[in-house]
Amino acid sequence: MTLKCDLRVAKIPYLGLIAVHYWFVIVDDNYSERWEIWQSKHLVTTSWGHLHQNLMGVTQGVGNGECWLETQWQGKDAEILTKIIRESPTKYPYNYLYRYYPGPNSNTYVQWVLNQANIPYSLERRGWGKNYFQGKF
Repeated sequence: MTLKCDLRVAKIPYLGLIAVHYWFVIVDDNYSERWEIWQSKHLVTTSWGHLHQNLMGVTQGVGNGECWLETQWQGKDAEILTKIIRESPTKYPYNYLYRYYPGPNSNTYVQWVLNQANIPYSLERRGWGKNYFQGKF
C-alpha cells in the first residue's frame, strides 16, 4: 500500500494572476479522494457545510485552466495529513463559514491542515486566506 497526499492548486477564475485555490488529494493505492473548501455549501452527499470530499475530479481545475501539483507527501507525513483531513468534517472550525477575503476559505483550510500536522509548508502569496488565523486550534 502506497499512501500519498498531494497538494494541488489552480488559478481562480478572473483573478488567476493574484489568487489561487488549494486542495488536498489523498492517493491510497488506486483510490483517490479530493478534499477542499468551496464557496457553496452541501453540494454533494459528502459535504459538511463548505467542506467537500470529491466535489470534482481530483485534478480538475476550478474554471481558469488546469491545476498543477504543488507538492506531495509520502510516508509518515502522508499518514498524518490523511488522518487530519479525514477527521476534518468534525474538527475543522470553519466548515460552516466562508468568506473570499480575508477568509476563512479554501486556503485557510489547507493551511489549517498543514499546521495541525506540524508540516512547515507555507502557501504562496496568492493563497488569499492562508493567514486568516494565527496559531493552532
